Amino acid sequence: MVRLFILGSERADGLDREVSQKWFGDRSFVERSIVTLASDRGLLLIGDPGTGKSWLAELLSAAISRNSTLVVQGTAGTTEDHIKYSWNVSMVIAKGQSRESMIPSPIMTAMEAGSIGRFEELTRSTSDVQDALISILSEKYISVPELESGGGDDNIVFAKPGFSVIATANSRDRGVNDLSSALKRRFNFVRIPVVTNKKSEAEIVRFRTEELLRRHRIELDVPPTLLDVLLQSFADLRASAAAAGSDDEKLESALSTAEQIGVLEDAVLHSNFFGERALTARTLASSLVGSLTRREPEDLAIFNKYLHGVVEPRSKEEGGSWPEFLEGGRDAIATLS
Repeated sequence: MVRLFILGSERADGLDREVSQKWFGDRSFVERSIVTLASDRGLLLIGDPGTGKSWLAELLSAAISRNSTLVVQGTAGTTEDHIKYSWNVSMVIAKGQSRESMIPSPIMTAMEAGSIGRFEELTRSTSDVQDALISILSEKYISVPELESGGGDDNIVFAKPGFSVIATANSRDRGVNDLSSALKRRFNFVRIPVVTNKKSEAEIVRFRTEELLRRHRIELDVPPTLLDVLLQSFADLRASAAAAGSDDEKLESALSTAEQIGVLEDAVLHSNFFGERALTARTLASSLVGSLTRREPEDLAIFNKYLHGVVEPRSKEEGGSWPEFLEGGRDAIATLS
């Protein structure tokens, strides 16, 4: 049922209504994740930025626990309190330290409820925080030494059956705060690769865009030809980045599927509020350049080279939306230069 919720139903399932697909990718990744969560080990989803790790973690939590909000965001400022507990200072002053004045972390809340707790960007957190997570995954309880034990377990919070942790980590963050061998042993690793299949990537982009349009109540069509232009542009830029000899010769952007969705989202919203309520190749090109240009002048030079060396010849040979896309890209570069 968890797999059905995430990957959607098929005709062979014999359901009386269709269950829509929410995550697009190899079904084996979903199955391995579910099997891991059925065991006593935590699940670590690792991969490049924008590969859908957080989205899959959220869907797994929602499907299993009906709650995907018990999440800790790993940063350099994340402390042990964020994964254990802290105190309501005013209540402590008024009534002293007690379970009522304690503020449980999302992880502790998940332990008490027997639910899934999520830890985003695990490698961004410091070694002290990672070490605290080792004991939680191993012992399945959190000790609260500030509380006096009345002979029972008043100062210990035990995890109920069903508790587990789904963590995510970007492979590009390797070397920031590497995971210790002890912590690695507490997780099963599931690597989520970059989507390279054009059909699968088109399904992801189309699905998330339709979701955006429904959420904002926008009635605007995304022509298939423009979606093809976007997909081909990202494929060209990825090929250029792969062939680049140095970091200065490729965009700082990871050119992920998530960034592709962001470019299309920007173009759709701009067309709806400040355009002709119709998505055009010019607007798409402007959003592409504006969204992915992060270094000046390096990224602008890379885009200019791409437009001159790839898009211009293609617009002459194929026509269609490419000439307008070329013009929009040049105008966007001129504006930012």
